[in-house]
Amino acid sequence: MEVRKAVKVVLMQDVPKLGGKFQVVEVSDGYARNFLIPRGLATPATSALLKEVEKRRQWERQKEERVIQRAQALAQRLSAITLDIPVPAGEGGRLFHAVSAQEIVAQLKAKHGIELDRDQLDLDEPLRTLGIHTVTVRLHRQVRANLKVNIIPASP
Repeated sequence: MEVRKAVKVVLMQDVPKLGGKFQVVEVSDGYARNFLIPRGLATPATSALLKEVEKRRQWERQKEERVIQRAQALAQRLSAITLDIPVPAGEGGRLFHAVSAQEIVAQLKAKHGIELDRDQLDLDEPLRTLGIHTVTVRLHRQVRANLKVNIIPASP
């Protein structure tokens, strides 16, 4: 019976069912030599490469922390805002058109200079009634903010 030799490699790209970029994995010698390394998916793990990978991971963690801090600062800013959106309304406060995520994003940019993508708003359907509505904004995987949107009747 033949004993398979395992080698450690550093993945240079995400490889499905194996691991993510810069992850150190142990695979069979043949898989590394015949598939991963020739395709540029992995590099043999050397001590110098492992040190470089650790530096990159640390740099990525710091970058991620900075992104989260900016998202948290924006979340605090958004939570303090009540966005007034005037909409033409008929008798009984019935709106002539609903307020979409696109319109909320445009008003937020025009009135407060905050740029968001409409996909960041958790809005299942457009707002169709007068009054204050709370809209959840996804700023990051870990950061959410609540934005108050006040739909007011537009003056004729």
